[in-house]
Amino acid sequence: MTTPSTPVGEMSWNAWGDPDRASALPESVRGLVASVLGVALRDASAVEESALAVPPSVLPAAARDALAAVVGPDHVDLSDAARVRRTGGKSTPDLLRRRAGDVADAPDAVVRPASHAQVLDVLRACAEHRVAVVPFGGGTSVVGGVEPLHPGFEAVISLDLGRMKALLAVDPVSRTATLQPGLRTPEAEELLAAHGLTLGHQPQSYEYATIGGYAATRSSGQSSAGYGRFDAMVLHLRAATPRGTLDLGRSPGSAAGPDLKQLLLGSEGAFGVITEVTVRVRPLPEAQRDEAWTFPDFATGTAALRALAQGGVPPTLVRLSDETETFVNAALSGGQATGGCLAVVAHEGTADQVAARRAETAAALEAAGGTCMGEEPVAQWRHSRYAGPYLRDGLLGAGVLAETLETATTWNRLPDLREAVTEALAGALAVDGTPPVVNCHISHVYPEGASLYFTVAAAGGDDPAGRWERAKRAAGDAIAGRGGTITHHHAVGADHLPWMADEIGDLGVEVLRAVKRTLDPAGVLNPGKLIPPPAPTAAAVAEAPAGDA
Repeated sequence: MTTPSTPVGEMSWNAWGDPDRASALPESVRGLVASVLGVALRDASAVEESALAVPPSVLPAAARDALAAVVGPDHVDLSDAARVRRTGGKSTPDLLRRRAGDVADAPDAVVRPASHAQVLDVLRACAEHRVAVVPFGGGTSVVGGVEPLHPGFEAVISLDLGRMKALLAVDPVSRTATLQPGLRTPEAEELLAAHGLTLGHQPQSYEYATIGGYAATRSSGQSSAGYGRFDAMVLHLRAATPRGTLDLGRSPGSAAGPDLKQLLLGSEGAFGVITEVTVRVRPLPEAQRDEAWTFPDFATGTAALRALAQGGVPPTLVRLSDETETFVNAALSGGQATGGCLAVVAHEGTADQVAARRAETAAALEAAGGTCMGEEPVAQWRHSRYAGPYLRDGLLGAGVLAETLETATTWNRLPDLREAVTEALAGALAVDGTPPVVNCHISHVYPEGASLYFTVAAAGGDDPAGRWERAKRAAGDAIAGRGGTITHHHAVGADHLPWMADEIGDLGVEVLRAVKRTLDPAGVLNPGKLIPPPAPTAAAVAEAPAGDA
């Protein structure tokens, strides 16, 4: 067992990432945003942490004592600072609430187990004392996945897995590694690099997201074309449930019935707490080649990416920005906007592999109407890759609503889906005839289809959270109506519950509820997430007070 030498610190309580990296919106960007949105920016300063009115913990004394007996009194944290930092994730609505000083939903305690056995005992204690449990890894959820909801329960704890951050085993022959869930990605990569290996998983949340979070949400990183989605990397996982331990997955392939580890991958802590994963790893790449390509329009670029995805070995990384995003990115970086759509492409591997695959990719992109722009645009993109959330926070501070959403569908449906979602967002967020800025890019490709990732900037107005809620509803309805998935890699959480029944059908929802009842009979695990609640009965509706039905 080895642990990282340089652990990653905590994120800001009311913003993304490292508080020392936060900054106000640069004047050049303020001018650009004000001009494009047609509004005067304003100061939307956040409440100071010292001014917060944190509600007192209501964790029953008997539950507190039981938890302290499991993890030790020092690891049952009732402090305001710890509870505030576990009040939710990092979506724009999350941050708007906390910037306004709303921490009414702070958990009643932060509990930090150190082992699988301790997690088991914590879950049993919480089930016995009727205390809800919200597993917490990196806290990067943007869909309400770590909100401390506790419907039907008096109290709720945040189960912080940050003490469980070790590389447990490495198998260089099979090229697998066994990792604990609390490892943040840079920590995991540090430990794997000592063995000449890498996970190769790089979502935008890379700096703070955790191994357990990736498994629980079926994460997909920017290099998924080459390394695969995280759930596809998992060979084995171990999970603690209130009923006991699940050890799932023995080999790279099996016909021993349905693959039960898929019940835990993507389960968002609602069925159990993932305490260990064995994943596929790769040798650290010997070489890397980046290139940018430009296409006259999004349709041409989309056809080029489809040719790559269906034509053999795709690049390690490939993504395509639409015309609006290409323009905005160039303006923000101080570069020259040349029109068209920009794609970034990267190949990793041995020098011979990179040379051969790069040549094959270049031939395909040229044949599809692309023009090579060299390495510099990709260098600019990589430089700003992890700065996007900080820019979002700066926009919020200037009264601008900024948020993202994503979906995926098959290639034949992609143009219609993009148009429908763009129109839904534009219609919901226009102000006095001035439309918002709606960017879109293809972020992940498959032989059968691709994902679309939308970024929106609009005037915040007096009720930015309400404006985004209406826009999110319109976009979600457009996605469902055009046959897209409600989420490609952000997960379900609480925010996507309204569309889950449409996605998997009423019978599918019943299956999820049956799994929940079996593994978590008391329903303490991450309530209010993933599984749509039962519709109210006719009797309940009839008995509801006037105006509530």
